[in-house]
Amino acid sequence: MTFTVTEYADRVWNGEIDDSIVSTPKSGAGVIDVVDGVGWRPGFGNVFAFRAAGELLLFDTGNPYDASGLHQDLRRWSKMPVTTAVFSHGHVDHVGGTGPFDAEEGPALTVVAHEMTGARFDRYLLTNGYNAVINQRQFQLPGLTWPTEYRRPDVTYRDGMTLTTGELTCELFHVRGETDDATVAWFPRWRILCPGDMFIWLAPNCGNPQKVQRYPREWALALRRMAALDAEIMLPSHGAPVFGADRVRQALEETAEWLESLVEQTLAGLNAGARLDDLLHTVSPPAHLSGRPYLRAAYDEPEFVVRNLWRQYGGWYDGNPARLKPASDARLATELAGLAGGAGVLADAARRHADAGEFRLAGHLAELAVLAEPDRASLHRVRAEVYEARAEEEASLMARGVFRWAASESRRKCEEDTRGPAACGGTESHGASASE
Repeated sequence: MTFTVTEYADRVWNGEIDDSIVSTPKSGAGVIDVVDGVGWRPGFGNVFAFRAAGELLLFDTGNPYDASGLHQDLRRWSKMPVTTAVFSHGHVDHVGGTGPFDAEEGPALTVVAHEMTGARFDRYLLTNGYNAVINQRQFQLPGLTWPTEYRRPDVTYRDGMTLTTGELTCELFHVRGETDDATVAWFPRWRILCPGDMFIWLAPNCGNPQKVQRYPREWALALRRMAALDAEIMLPSHGAPVFGADRVRQALEETAEWLESLVEQTLAGLNAGARLDDLLHTVSPPAHLSGRPYLRAAYDEPEFVVRNLWRQYGGWYDGNPARLKPASDARLATELAGLAGGAGVLADAARRHADAGEFRLAGHLAELAVLAEPDRASLHRVRAEVYEARAEEEASLMARGVFRWAASESRRKCEEDTRGPAACGGTESHGASASE
């Protein structure tokens, strides 16, 4: 069945279709008309095109692995020259598609971004290897490489600017949330709001355990500011459009409420002298918002947001003095294994707790076992089983990525054993003891 863009957006709003940062069912659909003169090119990193007086303005440019596809799709939609591109922020899935447009004959492309976007690109160059590894792990893409070249903005601004191209005027303003260099665009002509990644059709990506600081409180403030614009259409950089002023306002205000609750609870605990561990197991988002399709914890999750708030306001010390200047993980594991009667005993306990659904405790025990005896294949077999089971139980892509990566590490370690795959359980029953 074919739906109009508004019918499709309505189904996403009602939770009948998942179109978000982790699900892109419209990828490959080309450029879809939102309203006259505005096109939506869906993908992992949406691109929006605005026509005005014979020119095109792009809000975001997609990821570098799909630059030629974006170019072909846009050229099927319009032959007008792309004179301006606005980066919502410097993440690579938003800034990677300018190359084919820069190469076209005609007016030069002008890229507009916040003034801190260039510094983000500089950091990416300094941490190129790290960014490759964490994104391989997060998205389960072992062959992924991280870009080493970035299209630098031609025009930057600090707090806000009015951008005019052809007969089109839009207002840009700086916010902090997922990043420190975020740009929101407001198009008064259509009453269209482009929030970038400040709205992703899931709980905000505000805790991501492998990435740099995010800004939950500032994010909530920005959402309130956007809600006050009374937009008729919202075009997020991940997921489907939102149509109707009431829905746009509700989505923004409830996402702000969700974040504000986590901020308030975490700061209250921090100010009362609580340990981070206390907050991780007590802070939770508002229960009455749990059914919203745009607040599902399927990418990031509240527990990670609490950690990010602690890092932002409280530093890295978590309140446990043993972890201020700890023994090495391996030294602690060796000692505990000795007390327990061997690393195999720890692994057996890990398996029992995993079988009982106590995955957090099982993870600790499995990790201690392999740290105590890192070359023992039977222990890695248990570790792989534990983390595979944990991944199956997790709702967020962030957690699943880390746990599956850990399981794969141990599966590879088993395969390196001189006995081959059998060391990983190929010839032993699941109930075999790691302490044998």
